[in-house]
Formats: sequence, C-alpha cells, structure tokens
Amino acid sequence: MTGLSDTFNRPINYLRVSVTDRCNLRCSYCMPAQGIRLLSHDDILSYEEIATVARVAAEMGINKLRLTGGEPLVRARLADLIAMLARIGTIDDISLTTNGVLLQEYAPELKKAGLKRVNVSLDTLNPDKFQRITRYRKLDEVLKGIEAARAYGLEPVKINVVVMRGVNDDEIPDFAKLTIKDGWHVRFIELMPFATENPHEGHATRSRADLHPQFMPAKEIMECLHSLGKLEPSDTMKGNGPARYYRFPKSTGTVGFITPVSEHFCVHCNRLRLTAEGKLRPCLLSDEEIDLRQALRQGAPSQKIRQLIMEAIQTKPRNHHLAQEPVVIKRRMSQVGG
Repeated sequence: MTGLSDTFNRPINYLRVSVTDRCNLRCSYCMPAQGIRLLSHDDILSYEEIATVARVAAEMGINKLRLTGGEPLVRARLADLIAMLARIGTIDDISLTTNGVLLQEYAPELKKAGLKRVNVSLDTLNPDKFQRITRYRKLDEVLKGIEAARAYGLEPVKINVVVMRGVNDDEIPDFAKLTIKDGWHVRFIELMPFATENPHEGHATRSRADLHPQFMPAKEIMECLHSLGKLEPSDTMKGNGPARYYRFPKSTGTVGFITPVSEHFCVHCNRLRLTAEGKLRPCLLSDEEIDLRQALRQGAPSQKIRQLIMEAIQTKPRNHHLAQEPVVIKRRMSQVGG
C-alpha cells in the first residue's frame, strides 16, 4: 500500500460505492414523490466490476469502503458483493448506509459476509411524520432493523438524523435521550437543501444553503440539548467521516454533529464516490466525474484503472461553496450515494 493524497495534501483512503439508484422510500429532501428516471440493469456496474475497482483502489491505499444507494438493500444478493470485498486483504472496514426498512431481514447474512457496521437514516420517531417525510408508513420496520443490526453485531449502529426546521427539530431532544437511555449513537446532520427546490432533472438551490427556511445550523441544534445535561467531547467512536462526537455524563451512547454547511469539513475530506453506473466523483457537490465503466468493459488493465482513479484524485476541489452562493448539481443525492 503506497498511500494516496490529492493536490492539497489530503490523505485519500475512503471510497463510497453506490450500488443502485433505486430506493424503497421517497424522502422529501432526497427524491421526488414520483421517483427518478432509473438506470437500466446493464448500465449499473456488476458486483465483479465493483470488486475490480475496489481491488485496484486498495492497492493504491484505499482501506475503507462504504456501500450506499439509493437504498443498497434493494439490490439482490448484496451479501455476495460484501463477501467479495471482504476478501481484499488491505480493506479493513466495510460499512453500509441504509434506510433500515429491509435491515431486519438481511442483517444476519450481511454480518456473515463480512460487513462491519451500519448507519441508518432515520429523521423522526413519529409514525405520521415518518410517512410525511418518506412518503411511506414503514417506521416499525426501520426500528426493528436497528435492533436486528445491534443484535447481530453490526456495531456501532449510527443513526443519521437530517434536521429540518419546522419538520423534525422538535424531536432533537427525543433522539438525544436515546443515547442516554438505550445507548444509541445519534448523528445530527445539517440539511443540504436541494430536493425541496429541485427542478425535475437535477439539483438547484436558489440561494445560499444556509438561507433555506428549513436549514438549522449545528450550533442551534446543540442548544436544544442543554436541558439534558452537559455534552462532553468523545473520541471513542469509530468512523471515516467528519462527525464530531460528544456524550452526556454516564451515557453509553454518543451524539454526533455533521456540519457540511455551517462549518464545512472539506479540509479533511478523505473520500471518493463511485456512482452506480461507474462514474468516479471526487466531490459530492461537483459534477466532475471520471468514467470507469467504459474502461472496465473494454477490458482495460489494472494500470489504466489506477490512472483513472489518480486522475479523479487530482481533480478533487479544495472545498464547496454551499454557504457562499447557490449551488447547481446535475445529479440528485439518491444518484450519488450522499
């Protein structure tokens, strides 16, 4: 392993892989109610192609993988891919981001295949509100999925809560209490407000992200927790991302904050993203992409794949501009894996 860094000397060791653009929910900030124009099966990378990219990336210095979607568990035989990836000797962490609806069913085989841990997206504990946000009534399935993941050792199970002013901000203390009472690991995420103002094709904000009426900065989220006690910094959580972790006194769980808008963490960004159809994206909020699928299907040697991965790394921008200006992106969040 040689190690990787970009032109700003940021170490790059983390690859997020979107395995599908399909999802069994329609969360309001992620996807329109009618869904999106889906890729054909032939357009999506096969598991063997994903494993090839992962092997080459691992030889270059990538040692963390996260599987995303859409919703990754709607793709058939996902455990087969995890088993392939688990056989790559230098990969030491394989994780999954899921909405949790199918997690109870698949947790045992995911663990057996080599998955280490899961993040579950859950923005409300209220069934009616869950239906309004996701456009489906499946909260019970998600809660059962979280318990199954914990039972089968896919730990730590992290709960991702996108905070939206006037939508679920009243539940911030309720989620935090679960870190004290039930040992949950809850991460509050600032809204990156695209989907509420999206044109039918692609993302567009009409103003700076921090001016969106539903945007709530992490500082304000933290203020909602004062009544529960003093938050103390915690460095015990395992992860590859930008969250800052805290815990309440005597709590077994943690409270995390992810601040893509109010305090962007681009200076520490260590990741690349592989879309379901094989485009390598150096930055979530940039349309710059490198096509790996064409090279893979033309039988390109590993050296060519290495070259393309290196090209993506070298085009990684210094930072995004969500809090400075309107941002326009062609792809929806559901198409790039967040």
